Order: sequence, then structure tokens, then C-alpha cells
Amino acid sequence: MRLVLALALGLLAGRVSAACTIKQLAELPVTMQGTRPLIEAGINGAPTMFLADSGAFYSIMSPGAAAEHHLRLEPAPFGLRVEGVGGSAALSVAVVKDFTLAGAPVPRAEFLVGGSETGGLAQGVIGRNILNLADVEYDLSGGAIRLVRPDRCENAMLAYWVKPQVSYGSVAMEEGAPTRFSPPVLGAASVNGARIRVMFDTGAASSLMTLSAARRLGIGPDAPGVVPAGMSGGFGPRMIRTWIAPVDVFEIGGERIEHTHLRLGDTQLQDADMLLGADFFLSHRVYVANGQRRIYFTYNGGAVFNLTTGGAAAEPPESASAEAAPTDAAGFARRGAAEAARRDFPAATADLGKAMELDAKDPDYPYERGVARLQAGQPVQAMADFDRTLALAPTDTQALIARADLRLNARDGEAAIGDLDVANGVLAPEANERLVLANLYRRAERPKLALAQYDLWIKAHPDDRSQAEALGGRCWVRMTLNADLDKAVADCQHALRLLPSDWGLLTDRAFVRLRQGDFDRAIVDFDEVLKLKTQYAWPYYGRGLAKLKKGLVDEGNADIAAAAAIDPSIAKAAGRYGLAP
Repeated sequence: MRLVLALALGLLAGRVSAACTIKQLAELPVTMQGTRPLIEAGINGAPTMFLADSGAFYSIMSPGAAAEHHLRLEPAPFGLRVEGVGGSAALSVAVVKDFTLAGAPVPRAEFLVGGSETGGLAQGVIGRNILNLADVEYDLSGGAIRLVRPDRCENAMLAYWVKPQVSYGSVAMEEGAPTRFSPPVLGAASVNGARIRVMFDTGAASSLMTLSAARRLGIGPDAPGVVPAGMSGGFGPRMIRTWIAPVDVFEIGGERIEHTHLRLGDTQLQDADMLLGADFFLSHRVYVANGQRRIYFTYNGGAVFNLTTGGAAAEPPESASAEAAPTDAAGFARRGAAEAARRDFPAATADLGKAMELDAKDPDYPYERGVARLQAGQPVQAMADFDRTLALAPTDTQALIARADLRLNARDGEAAIGDLDVANGVLAPEANERLVLANLYRRAERPKLALAQYDLWIKAHPDDRSQAEALGGRCWVRMTLNADLDKAVADCQHALRLLPSDWGLLTDRAFVRLRQGDFDRAIVDFDEVLKLKTQYAWPYYGRGLAKLKKGLVDEGNADIAAAAAIDPSIAKAAGRYGLAP
């Protein structure tokens, strides 16, 4: 990627009228969890975190989070549904009598309730009904979102932090579809010289172009150089397919990025062709001037678009901002989290270590450093940090889950189960972490414990995008227990309606049918899996068992031999579930 700054240059004093003043109304400290900007909130005295989501027209939480906080639900206005990446969902309304945001009280805060879990530490999103109360500055790399009110600044350039002779970008805000809610933040950009409309969306972890827009520009899935990039999810219950496409030039507001790539997604957006997500905001400082209907931004450095799920750290940024260095532990921690989000792990671990030096009693700082070290491929050091968190806070569920995962990787199953049992005793029945516990208990080969966690999570999250994962997991553990096999098939059928032709779900259903003695239909499922994933031992082994049960000895033994050629341990692994010739 090569970024060319072809923007207006000049002295700030020459652009801002002496009469123009900018008053800060509130500063919301931001902690990045990956590429997700989280802000601290309180619900009836219980501390929690919310995702700052400029793409959400209203503040929203999931049904599971509302149940966890014992909030009373009332019907939403008739017919109100929310559209997003992953589809739409029906809504209810909850009023939080005692809500705080960054320590400030917000009396009787109203939330829409519905859709998928926000994920991670967040229990919901703070949307534009709060973020657009005034002008808003997004300084994610600096660890803050600021609500500001300009006075007598109608014609002023409002990127007030710009150093002399430093470039900045500017784009006019465009109108979206008519709405009674706070309108989306939209602007114009271009891809390979063709105009597109973009939405500035901090709630999107990665920038994303719709598939229909990409095809219009000739960079759809069948174009040269375009590669699959897996599945992704958003507000709705559906997962979407994504691709990575090369583009010659992306331009916005005078900023020109040459020889880059964009993520494409099989979704539709009502007002835009593309989301500019948190990756764009991490690499830029952005001022949304609602009064002027204009967006200002400066480039911080590093990659503009996050296209990977791993890999090397991004190049350290050369900031265009006149930011002061942190002076307290919280400031170093926020900066460290932003650096980790940009995959600058050496800087992140250094800043989080400084936070630990300044405040040795806060359990969050070693946990965050442990996550950064884990992402950097340092599991031993990460384990030490999780141990330190749990020495300070023995029931910290995030650290317990992270340590259990590492212990399972190290084949220390009993110690991992001990961590999971502690987390199980602490979490609310509706907690989103129940799905993680279920999957970890499953890995630890404790199917009864896994089944209980799947039951709790599925009941509390009926419209969540992770339903297919949870239903598939419950289908499998019921198969391993050889119990409630009709219910197991129903779970797999439901999951396959959400993720058609998923080879993992087809494999799960095939083994259930094998257990039921429905050998012909099991073979059909195994055949379908092997069309999708030929180098996978389990469907060969399962099909071989089904053929042996049907008396097709030569064919069955050939499949079992093919399975062993791929994975010599397959017979031993299957034998633990009672699956043997």
C-alpha cells in the first residue's frame, strides 16, 4: 500500500477565525479491544463496557445483556426493525433508570433491545442518539472520543489539533434516506476513479464494501486477484461471506491510497456502498462537524484498512496530531490498547507495562498485556500476565477463560477445567461468555458440562449471529453422549438453515445419523462434506463406519484407510466417543 497525501497545507492560524472557539462538553475514554472502541458505562450500579458505534442510529443492547441486568422490556414502535450487516432483527425497548457513561449520569437512558451480542467485553452499543448530540471528535489512537460544541465557527477548519504545515482531509457530509432518527455520517469517496458513498462507522471492526458496489466497479469475487476471506457477522443473525480485492486507488477528501486492497462483503447497506470502519478511525483522527455538515480528518500513519486476522505488526505511525504523552496508568493503558489494535505489539506491551508500574493493583492492565502478548505469539509471557490478573482478581472471568484456553493448548486439561468451573460459578446465566465456556468444555471432553452451557446460551440469545455455532456445538455433544439424538438432528438442521452447506455442520449431522442407524442419509451427508473438504479424516472415517454397517466391507475399509492416511490418530480419537467398526 502507498498513501499519497495530496491535501491542503497551511497554518492553522490562517484557517481559524479568532472568534471561533471550541468547547469540550465531554471526553469519553476509549479502550480498544482489537479494533473495537469500548467506553465505560454503568447499568444500575454494575460496571460494564459499550461499543462506541457511529454507524448505529440508536443505542442498542442484546436480549441476553438486558436479561443479565434484569431490565424490563417493552414493545418497540410497531414494525420497527434494525437493518445491518448480517440482516435485520425485531426490537424491544428497555429503560435503564440509573445509567452512567464515563462516570456521568444519564437519567432514564433508553436502549433498543435485539439482535446479536456485540461480542467481547461489550454488552451493547452507544449509538448516534448520544454520539451526535454535538460535534464529535474520534481520536481512537489517542484513547478518546470527545463531544464538543463550536461557537462562531461556521467557516472555520475544525481539525484544531493540526500542526503547522501538516495536511488534513475534508469531505462534505451527504444526506441519507429520510429518517426520524439521527442520520448516518456519510461522505463521498472514489475507488479506481469511480464515485462511491461511504459511511463512517466506528462499530465496524474492518472497513467493508458491499458486494453489489464491488461488482459495479468490476472487482467482484470473480475478478483477478480477489480471494475469499471467510465469514463475518454484524447486528443481524446471518453470517456473510467476505473477499479481499486489490484496487489501484482509493481516494477520499484529498487523501489518495495507491495499490491497496479492500474487504468485500455479501451484504446490503441502505445509504452507502462502503463502511469506513474502526481501522480507518485508528489510522486517522476524525472530527465530525454536524453543524457544518462536514468531516475533517488527519492521517496518523500505518495501515488504513485492516485486512488480516494475524501477521506482523503494522508500521509505527508518525502522528499528525500534537498529542501529549500519557501521564497516568489509564492513559498508558488506553494508548497501549490502541497500539495493540494496530498490531504494534512492542509498543503496546511497553505502554501496558508502564501502566502496571504506575498502578500495580489494577487487574485489567496485566490482562490487556497478556492479550497483546498472545496476539504477538508469546503464550508463555501471556500466561504469566493472566496469572498476575487472577492473583489480583481471582474471579475475573475474561482472564479465567483466556488462561483455560492456554492450558488446553498445553494439554493441561484438569487445570483448564478448574478455571472454567470458577468462571461458570461467577457468570450470570444469560452471559455471552457461556458460549465460550461451552466450546472450551467441549474441547476438554466434558460433554455434559458443555451441553449445560449451550442450553443456557441458546435460550438467552435467540436471534444472535452465533446461533449456528451454538446449535452445531450442542448437536455434536449430544452425539458424543449418544443421547437425545432427535434433538441433535434438529439442532444441526436449524444451524444449517443459518449456514447452508457448512461442512462442519454437515459432518456433525452425519455422525448423529450414523448413531441413529440412518446409514444411507449419513453417507449422503459425508459425501457432501467430502465435496467441500477432501483432506478431512472424519468424514472418510464416518462414511467407512456407515458402509461397514451396511455390509459394504471393501468400500468401508477403503474409507477408513483413507481417513488413517490423512490422520493416523483418527481411530483413537473416534474411539473415545464409541465410534468404532
